[in-house]
Amino acid sequence: MNTSKEHALELFPRDVDALIAEIGLPAFAGKQVIDWIYKKQVTSVDEMTNISKEKRLLLEERLFFRRSKCLKTQKASDGTIKKLLSWDTGEKQTEAVMIPAKGRYTACVSSQVGCPVKCTFCASGIGGLEGSLDVGQIVEQVMALGANDITNIVFMGMGEPLSNYTAVTRAIRILNAPWGLGIGARKITVSTVGLPVAIEKLANFDIPVTLALSLHAPNDELRKELIPWARFSPIEDILKACSNYFDATGREITLEYLLLGGVNDRTAQAKELVGLCKTLRCNVNLIRYNEVAELDYVRPKTEQVRRFQEVLVKAGVNTHIRASRGRDISAACGQLKREYNQITTE
Repeated sequence: MNTSKEHALELFPRDVDALIAEIGLPAFAGKQVIDWIYKKQVTSVDEMTNISKEKRLLLEERLFFRRSKCLKTQKASDGTIKKLLSWDTGEKQTEAVMIPAKGRYTACVSSQVGCPVKCTFCASGIGGLEGSLDVGQIVEQVMALGANDITNIVFMGMGEPLSNYTAVTRAIRILNAPWGLGIGARKITVSTVGLPVAIEKLANFDIPVTLALSLHAPNDELRKELIPWARFSPIEDILKACSNYFDATGREITLEYLLLGGVNDRTAQAKELVGLCKTLRCNVNLIRYNEVAELDYVRPKTEQVRRFQEVLVKAGVNTHIRASRGRDISAACGQLKREYNQITTE
């Protein structure tokens, strides 16, 4: 990749307008170029057929359109698709997932290579963090998954989105903008392990996306065992920041609670969780642990999950059990990871 060029998937209309002015194209060409990039999703300037060859050559000197190669595509029995993408020289790799469901097509995208949080039950943090993805790399994952079909975006892939705040929020602008991919704010979800300062900052972001908090434990003691970063922020502080997010945006918070067999799925813990929910405008997604070969946790039995849910529902908490999609290709929640030694590309 020529690093002197700009990634086309990072450009806003004002950036394109400045570029075409520099190379001598008329002002109306700015909208044409933006449409080629985001609506028609071209992969080279040669496809911009309403721009002269001379000007296309000048654009070619300034822009590149893709940074990734798809090393592997897998399709699960439930229709979920997972792609392993390598970036630039191929040393950095991430996974992205497309989940089809009743006319909805959700892109689960990564924000980092690996993850700094290292939750003890999650494959993404094994090996730690290699680096954060740029704006264009985030948008490019959606393109790779089939942007014309995508209706929803969740930042629930590899990485902690709010520790890559600037790139993630700029990518959200492109994903949401009518000149970009045009995906509504209510159909974009940012999931976080809980960084109060960043949550407060996101509350002032002018695109009111859905905020999902990866809670996974009803008390600080257990949470610190499961999530190393929990030692930096007690649950009380995180929920206060989430409450402020609701006040600023009017968007109800989603609490994500991963059920680990025999660890955090007991009735007493469900009752503790009810107490937390009563302090916040929220709904709860219960997620059954999805197996990771390198880790020792077990998936809870369906009966135990139902009992846990029943405690919450009886207390008036809006609670859903999230379906585990793509388990047979390790594409479900907590299973995304880097893979190495791939020698073929698609």
